Amino acid sequence: MSAEWLYEAGIAEERAILVSRGQILSARIEWGDPVRPGLITPARLIKRHHDAKRGTVRLNDGTEALIDQLPRDATEGVTLTVRVVRAAIAEKGRTKLPVTRPATGEAPTPAPTLREEIEASGARLRIVPITGNDLASHGWDDLVEQAFTGEIPFAGGSIIVSPTPAMTLIDIDGALPPLKLSLAAVPVIADALHRLDIGGSIGIDFPSLPDKKDRQHIDKALADALIDWTGERTAMNGFGFIHLVARLERPSLVARFARQRSAAAARILLRAAERVAEPGVLLLSAHPVVLDAIKPEWEAELARRTGRTVRRQPEPKLALTGGHAQAVPA
Repeated sequence: MSAEWLYEAGIAEERAILVSRGQILSARIEWGDPVRPGLITPARLIKRHHDAKRGTVRLNDGTEALIDQLPRDATEGVTLTVRVVRAAIAEKGRTKLPVTRPATGEAPTPAPTLREEIEASGARLRIVPITGNDLASHGWDDLVEQAFTGEIPFAGGSIIVSPTPAMTLIDIDGALPPLKLSLAAVPVIADALHRLDIGGSIGIDFPSLPDKKDRQHIDKALADALIDWTGERTAMNGFGFIHLVARLERPSLVARFARQRSAAAARILLRAAERVAEPGVLLLSAHPVVLDAIKPEWEAELARRTGRTVRRQPEPKLALTGGHAQAVPA
């Protein structure tokens, strides 16, 4: 069976998984941020950097962004048409600005939705109902848990995926001998890059392997596992470290969930609420910060979609991901 994308139009979130033979091959989430790849918009050049090709622009909505490939005659204060090529990336204590490039002669255009982006690629896409079991039957819930915790178990060990300001770090832990543990982790790492939508600079910290032949063995295994992955990589050094670099357009699932945990938990709760089948008022029980993250317009959309009254019940003792939705008598 050929791969196809399954797509859900959630509240405050588009979600899609590429599936084949019951397995998730890749996943994408979009939260409706207006400044994301594909947006074409006027922008004012507010600073030109010393290298002359880069600078900072202010978009029509007030968002500041970096710009690359500036024409020679672009001076500070000029208005340009730009295309966003990388979304903002939230990090601990700061946010990396979006990245743009000149789009001379192109008409201003909103960024494509996730659905439009996938359809434009020519890939097969099937829209599935929120209330159905299509995503869950392919392992959506496990994927969300992995994105939240950054931990992916495998027989004999686990990998831990940690977003940092410099790169995404992947650590390997387990009780197997170092070579066996490394070999067992390789296919899990390769899958995680696709499933968690990881791009940019990626560091993999394998157990130290003193024997050069063992390190070469891991290099070949990783190369084979990444046959359908686009990017560059280094050979393993004497400390077990391998560096990968891929195109970065948006935050990975694990980075998005790590930096905006309450917002992610709120969207998970809203999805659960849409799936409640029993009649009655919808009661959302969750940690207060999760309920606070639910915007009024999101709650209004939930009420509209379900035709129900929505109530909130703060539960400070619940974990962020421990929220639940249920039907109660009016």
